[in-house]
Formats: sequence, structure tokens, C-alpha cells
Amino acid sequence: MDGKKKKWIFVTGGVCSSLGKGITAASIGVLLKNAGYQVNMLKIDPYLNVDAGTMGPYQHGEVYVTKDGAETDLDLGNYERYVNIEMSKLNNITTGQIYLSVIDAERKGEYLGETVQVIPHITNEIKRRILLADDSKNSDIVIVELGGTVGDIESTPFVEAIRQFAIDEGRENVKFLHLTLVPIIKGSAELKTKPTQHSVKELMALGIQPDFLFCRSEVMLPDELRKKMALFCNIDESCIFTAVEVKKSIYEVPINFQKQGVDRVIQEKLGLSYREPNLEKWNAIVDISVNSAETVTIAMVGKYIKLEDTYKSIDAALKHGGIGNRVKVEIKKIDADKILSGKEVIGDNIDAILIPGGFGDRGIEGKIKTIQHARMHRIPILGICLGLQCMVIEYSRNVCKIKDANSREFNPTSDAAVIELLANLKNVAYMGGTMRKGAMKSILKPGTMAHRIYGKTEIEERHRHRYEVNPEYVETLQKNGLVIGGKAESGLVETVELAEHPWFFGVQYHPEFNSSPLFPHPIFVSFIGAALENRRSRMEKKG
Repeated sequence: MDGKKKKWIFVTGGVCSSLGKGITAASIGVLLKNAGYQVNMLKIDPYLNVDAGTMGPYQHGEVYVTKDGAETDLDLGNYERYVNIEMSKLNNITTGQIYLSVIDAERKGEYLGETVQVIPHITNEIKRRILLADDSKNSDIVIVELGGTVGDIESTPFVEAIRQFAIDEGRENVKFLHLTLVPIIKGSAELKTKPTQHSVKELMALGIQPDFLFCRSEVMLPDELRKKMALFCNIDESCIFTAVEVKKSIYEVPINFQKQGVDRVIQEKLGLSYREPNLEKWNAIVDISVNSAETVTIAMVGKYIKLEDTYKSIDAALKHGGIGNRVKVEIKKIDADKILSGKEVIGDNIDAILIPGGFGDRGIEGKIKTIQHARMHRIPILGICLGLQCMVIEYSRNVCKIKDANSREFNPTSDAAVIELLANLKNVAYMGGTMRKGAMKSILKPGTMAHRIYGKTEIEERHRHRYEVNPEYVETLQKNGLVIGGKAESGLVETVELAEHPWFFGVQYHPEFNSSPLFPHPIFVSFIGAALENRRSRMEKKG
């Protein structure tokens, strides 16, 4: 950036949670990266957990896994998918990490007897971590999203830290973006700005004057309303934008922002010469997502289906597979327990089935029943992580006739643990501990479905699991027709498939973490392609 100092944008949220700070931050990242700037992103989470790895799906949504094995907030997935940048453990900061670091330093005597306090010790550690996240990347612009809502007690030290950060780095290099809600009162159809006014007031009381105001709204804000907010919130009218609800595709957000001039205003306020972003590919993505003539329906059979964020990366990757096939993808989420009880069935309108990852024994038998149905009725099916393990259990029971086949996770005393705890495996060359996390290499067997999907014999995918296909049963599975198309360098099973089935494929890793709208993962492109072929075949038979 011609020797100029690094620029920082801090994104905060007000009024209420779940307004879409992550999508807003990622969309701004898209505009700046496609304008030719080197962009990095950072998420701050004000919870006391050290990371997201121990948080339940209904509490937090999915746990996103980075290449280096960090278990992080799901917004890092948005950053990688939108901006096509690689996240690491440094890109997610939590209150737990900050306090743990400060307390460890105090116990070691590193503060030389000082009274350790929130200011300056906690705030200094926060600032250090923010700088560390981009220390080796030397980006032009770093976008930092602060989780939670302004006014929450747990986020106060972070707000204070970023206030200090702006002084340290220079106000000309640090800008604050505040996302709020402008609700509509249904009876009068009137847009109300008072919540936004109070949210900005709260932020200003903490020492931060927002430079940009993004207003989540069901409709575009009229000019007179923007003028009113500019007056009451002390913000230039040109810096107030509508984060309008998108009806058809989430990938419209960067395009909507550019239409409002977000890219020009942000670059100018950062003191940068304007560069116009090239969104040609994004326009093509939206066109396919909105205007595709055909739709395929995927049944996702899981147990965390009540919360939208639980399978966020899988949902996105399925849509990416649709983009790769120029079709729309409709996802029907089915509770695995209801499959077992007969309250739900895989209907004739389903084009393919996906069994996602997870943990615990609830819903497992429903998943196994679904896999048997897909295998016998030749419905395309993809199993991911736990999904692959359920495929192996189903095949072991119903084809290999191993009556009590199970996972050590679900039956700790099983005499036929075809899925075994990694720590219990003998004669395995894996030396990485009791859990496989992060990116690892796999070798694909030429001529297999796995090899055809990837088009190469060596791949690298992200893992997060403690249980594996038991090597003691691999020979029996193969003799009975289950194809092991991919193995880890340690010899552990990575993929399974059936040669005589139209599309039966399971993976031990998480390919959804390596998929983006611009670069759909080949597994999901192939899977949606198989679903489309199945749909067309059914339509032909119906006449």
C-alpha cells in the first residue's frame, strides 16, 4: 500500500444480537479485496470460553475449524467463504483467552508485583492480540468484528481496548462501523430510529464515535430518515447505509453495499485513493442463485435442526454445489429421531440425502435407518464425519452381518466396535494425540469415486473428531463390497463408497470448510450433480 500505515475497521453491533455483523464485515471485505487491497479479518468473542470447541450447537451454532486446527466462531467461516482468505487460531479472540493469558503471566511474576487490573493489563493484552493477528500478513486493511451488543457488560473491556487502539494507531488509520436495527412498527408501517439513536449514544458514552452507520432494515431507508439519523447520531449522512434484508440470496449483500457507494465512502474515509471493486463474479453467483430454472431438494437428517446456524457451513456448501451445477438447492432438515419413530419419512420428492457430523448417541439409529433406505433405494447420499461412521455401522450390520456392530462412542462395551476411539487404536501410525483437528493429507486410490471427484491422488482436508473406522474391520468391509477410496498417511480410513450405487459417498473429514461460492468444493458439486440427475430421472419416469 505504497508504504502507508495499515488501516483498521472495527465493527460493533447495537440494539440486539444476530443482526448480521459477520455478513456485514465479510461483505465489506469482499468490496475491499476485489478493489485490490490485501484484507485480513478478526473476530472477537466476549465469552469466557477459551474457544468454541466445548460449546453446544444450540448455544453457539456450528464450531468452525481452521486449517491449523483451531475451533472457532462460525463467523470465521463467513470470512473464508466471502473473502477467500485463510483464517487461523490468531483470527479469533475470546475473553477466556485474554484472561487466561493475563492470569498465567501474573502467576509467573511477569508483572513484577503490579496490581493486575482490567485497565491497563486486560486492555493491553487485547490490543496485543489484535496486532498479533496480522503481524505476519502485513495486510492493507484489517476488519475486526466485536461480537455481542454494545452495552453488554462482558464486551466493555473490548470496547475500551479498541478506543485506546484508535489513539495508539492514529484516528486517521482506525474507523468504527456500527450496525444497528431500524424496526418497522407494523400497525403504522413506520420506521423507527430511536433504538439506533440510543445505541449510538451508548457507544459514544464509552468513548467511541462511529464513522459509519449500517442500519438493518426490511426496506431501504428513505433520505429523510438518513438525514434525521445523521443529525441525532453525529454522523455524516453519506456514511449511513441500509443493510437491507435480502430475499433471495445472501450473496447479494456486497452488491447492495456497492450500489449504495459503501466501497467509495470507506476508502475515502480511510484516506485511500479510490479503487472500484470488480464484482463480475459475484453478480454471476447471484444470477445463478436467483434465476436458475431447476431446483433440487436435499434431505439433511440430523439432530440439531432447530437452529439455523448449527449446520451453517454445510448449508452454504450445498448452495455452492448448486452454483456449480447452475441449480437452486432447497434443504429440508429432518430430525433423525423422527425418522426412527416413523413420524417423518424420506419422501418421493427428495433428490438426495446428507448425513452431517455431530456427537452423542441421540438420533444415531434414525441416521442408520436413513442410510439403509438410501443404499437400498439407490438415492444419492453423502455422509460427513459422523455420517461416514454411521454408513460403516449400517453396512457392517446389514451387509457384513456383524450383528452388534456399533461405535465405541454409542456403546462403550461393544464387542464389535467398527468405529473405535482414536486413543484405543493399535498399530496405527498417527502421532497427533487423541483427536484429529485441522488440515491433514489423504491419499486417494486411482479409479475410485473419490479420485474421480477430486481429479488427483493427494488432497488436504480439515478434520475434527476422536473416533475412527476400526482398522480391524477394514478387510471385512472391503470383502463385502465397501470401497475405501481414500486413506490418511497413517492408514486411517478417510472415504468410503459403493461401486454399484449411483452416488454413495462418505468422508471422515469436513469438506464444507473448504467450500466457497467462487470455488465450490468438488464433493458438493458432484453431490448436487447426482441429485439433479436423480431428479431428472424421476421426472422422466413420472412422464
